Amino acid sequence: MDTNNLRLFVMAADRLNISAAGRELCLAPAVASARLAKLEQELGVELLRRTTRKVSLSLDGADFLPYAREILAQADAARAALGGTDAGPKGTLRFAAPSSFAQLHIMPLLPEFHEKYPDLTLDLRLSDTRFDAIEGSFDLALRSGPLADSSLKGRKLADDTRILCASPAYLDKLGMPRTPTHLSGHELIAWGDLEPRELVNLQGETALLEPASMTCRTILDDGDAQREATLAGAGLSMNSLWNVAGEIAKGRLVRVLPEWKMNDRSVLWLIYPRTNVLTPKTRVFMDFLIAKLGNRSEWSE
Repeated sequence: MDTNNLRLFVMAADRLNISAAGRELCLAPAVASARLAKLEQELGVELLRRTTRKVSLSLDGADFLPYAREILAQADAARAALGGTDAGPKGTLRFAAPSSFAQLHIMPLLPEFHEKYPDLTLDLRLSDTRFDAIEGSFDLALRSGPLADSSLKGRKLADDTRILCASPAYLDKLGMPRTPTHLSGHELIAWGDLEPRELVNLQGETALLEPASMTCRTILDDGDAQREATLAGAGLSMNSLWNVAGEIAKGRLVRVLPEWKMNDRSVLWLIYPRTNVLTPKTRVFMDFLIAKLGNRSEWSE
């Protein structure tokens, strides 16, 4: 199986545009179409559905895509192991991350990364909504939480300590809670499921943060919006330290119940499918993020 044709298929699947994928590989549209047709003939299936208006992945194409990526990754890794001159970090890296984290901490690093690796294109998919790294066919993804999925591998980027905070204006108006029981009746900028969250203090004691005992008139699923609503004085909120440490340092936000934090042992992981070879492009971006953002003391306790 010709890896050049596989690479063309992967690029066409990512862009849903055969001509654009061909141009990136310096192929005329007719040549690109002929090569994809040859690959489909070899496999005995239709990988891409073509109409006069659009290109889309077939069901067989969607099933085959992660295997095509892995074959290319294996080939690139093999060339890199042999010191191949064309196996350096280049091409397109598909990276998924929470939008809030990426805007605050990854976007400012992009010029430095692109200067260091000018042949790499970053295809960033940013959303605070939970995503599936495997179904999304990402090379690398940033996820917060325990790494319980056996189909994934990962490296720790940083702790994800989550705390309660509020604006000085809000606390001047409604007062500073001194214990978890004092949260009752306060305004809460809440999360979507409104489920109770367990808190733990420095002595290991636990308590519940219960939205049902509070006033919840704002429910958000976006970290940046939650921070801005808190700054505006809309209520107390639970935030990751990486999201609010700067505002706390400036005095624009105040930590509420400073001896308590969310009891979820959450960690920021850089993850990739277990079946994938760690390609040079994935490795350099992972190493870069860890060097720049790993083990930040202001994000943990």
